[in-house]
Amino acid sequence: MKYLIIASMWAGYCALHSYLISIGFSNLMNRLLKKYYAFYRVLYILISLFLLIPLINYTAQLDNKEIIIYGPVLNILRYLLISGSLIMFFWAFFFDYDPLSFFGVRQIINFGKVKKTNESDELKKSGLLGIMRHPMYFALIVYLWSQTHKMADIVVNAVLTVYIIIGTILEEKKLVLEFGEKYIKYQKEVPMLIPFTKAKRKQT
Repeated sequence: MKYLIIASMWAGYCALHSYLISIGFSNLMNRLLKKYYAFYRVLYILISLFLLIPLINYTAQLDNKEIIIYGPVLNILRYLLISGSLIMFFWAFFFDYDPLSFFGVRQIINFGKVKKTNESDELKKSGLLGIMRHPMYFALIVYLWSQTHKMADIVVNAVLTVYIIIGTILEEKKLVLEFGEKYIKYQKEVPMLIPFTKAKRKQT
C-alpha cells in the first residue's frame, strides 16, 4: 500500500510539474501576467523545489530498507555510470543549453526589452545535441537507475522515467512549433533519447 501511495504522490507531482509549464497554461499566464510573464519561470522553479523537497523527505522516511546490495564489480560499474551521467548532464546544461534561461534569470534580465524577431531562428545541433536531442534527460534516467537501493527507489524511478519520456515527447511538440521544419529535419537526423540509434543523414 505504501508503494502505491509513493507512486501516486510522485505521479501527482509530475502531472502538476508538467501542467505548470504546458503550452496551454503558459499561454494563460502570458495573457494574465502580460509583461510580467518574464518572472513566471523563476516562480515555476521555486514552486517545483518547494513541492519536491518535502516529497523526497517523505519518500525516504516511508521506506528506508535496502533490498539491493551491490558487489564490488557492480559498484564500480554503478559509480562509473553515476559519474558519466553527471558529467553529461552538467556538460549539456552549461555548454549546450542556456542555464540562465532555465532558471528564468535571462527572462528577468531582458524584462522590458524589445524581443528580437529572429530570436528562435537558431537551432543548436552541436556538442551532445549532435548525438541525441535530449542529453540531459538521458543522463537523468541513467543517474536515477544507478542510484537504486530500495523498493521505493524502483517505484519512484519508474514513475520519473515514464514522466521524462512523456515530457520529452511533449517538449518535442513545443520545439516543432518554435522551429518548424528545421526541428523536423533535426528529428530525422538525431535520435531523441538513446544515442547512436539512428544513422545521421548527410546534408544535401
